[in-house]
Amino acid sequence: MLIPAMSLVMADGSDGGFVGPSIGEFVPPGLLFVGTPFELNRVMLIRLLVVFALVIFLWLGTRRMQLVPSRGQAALEYMLGFVRNSIVFDTLGEKDGKRFMPVLMTFFFLIIGMNLTGIIPGLQIASTAVIGLPLILAVVAYVMFVYAGFRKHGFGFLKNSLVIPGVPWPLHILLIPLEFLSTFILRPITLALRLLMNMVAGHMLLVLCFTATHFFFFTVLANGQLIGLLGIGTFAFGIAFTLLELFVAVLQAYVFTILTAIYIQMSLADGH
Repeated sequence: MLIPAMSLVMADGSDGGFVGPSIGEFVPPGLLFVGTPFELNRVMLIRLLVVFALVIFLWLGTRRMQLVPSRGQAALEYMLGFVRNSIVFDTLGEKDGKRFMPVLMTFFFLIIGMNLTGIIPGLQIASTAVIGLPLILAVVAYVMFVYAGFRKHGFGFLKNSLVIPGVPWPLHILLIPLEFLSTFILRPITLALRLLMNMVAGHMLLVLCFTATHFFFFTVLANGQLIGLLGIGTFAFGIAFTLLELFVAVLQAYVFTILTAIYIQMSLADGH
């Protein structure tokens, strides 16, 4: 039974067979202002929608703050307090944390919002699954921790970042380039790629499961082939992966934000 099933799933879309997800979904055609520098495709429109929704959400949640909070105010205060206390203050301390909290808070909520669009019906693609946004966020994080280090230590920041004390001097010939690569090259690259690839993988899994479900139910089973009942399994996997993607969306926002805070803290530290 598995061989016929696999042949059905892998069939060419030209003959009505199953067509799986492709990388082309991450480069959709333009929808507005096509052919101009302001061209907007589906992903860009989703990003604008998320920014608008976040502004409205935060405005509505903070416009009438009460001493005895409502449920909505309590939930918002919990989320803001979590980022402030568990990420920013615990990593940077209160003094330095207040300086960088606006950007770190923006990172956390913006990434969650952009990630969650991958599981919202009608949107169904994480806005962070296209390299532009993760790259911009990583560049902002890079500028912040480099700025923090140079502002506090001047050019001594380079020495603190590249020279490991207590190591025999001949080893510095090898270690300084490695420390430079790790600190100034790999940090922003890994920040961007970690976020990007997690969202790409999640999108591909969800599209695969739900496209297969549609195919099995409305093509195979509709033609009287009982093997189409496999759609029950693919639908169950789709629901499971949706819950997993919800967890990953929040986790990646947390990881990106706390790693940025850690990099800033390392830049502010007096030495290794």
